[in-house]
Amino acid sequence: MDYSRRDLGLILPVLLATRAEAANAGLPSECYSFGALAAKTNPRTHNETRPVLKGDTTSGCPVELHITTLAAGQMPHPQHHHVHEEMIMLQKGTLDVTIAGKTTRLGPGSVAWVHSNEQHGWKNVGDTPAQYFVLAIGND
Repeated sequence: MDYSRRDLGLILPVLLATRAEAANAGLPSECYSFGALAAKTNPRTHNETRPVLKGDTTSGCPVELHITTLAAGQMPHPQHHHVHEEMIMLQKGTLDVTIAGKTTRLGPGSVAWVHSNEQHGWKNVGDTPAQYFVLAIGND
């Protein structure tokens, strides 16, 4: 079948719009069973991280979620900052969370929000492992 330039001019925008819609579909709905998440263990600190999801929302906002189990007395990494914002949701244990030089002690059920480019870090100050979720939102 032969198409004229005019035909292609009419079809091309439709094809591009369909592709753009598919690209903006966002992360699919999904259930993530804790036991099915692959665990990565740091042999030096015995901390464990389980990646949960990483992708874009329907509106194109990047999101990433992981679960960390942090050994007593440990930090996941030195204080740092980055462009994306993040939320820390503590499930078990006790963390000292420092954001922009201010330290707050958090227990189970507590949440910390870290704004873009603010220096931050945390340490398990309890005598049992701490488990928390980190939700990163936005681009780096």
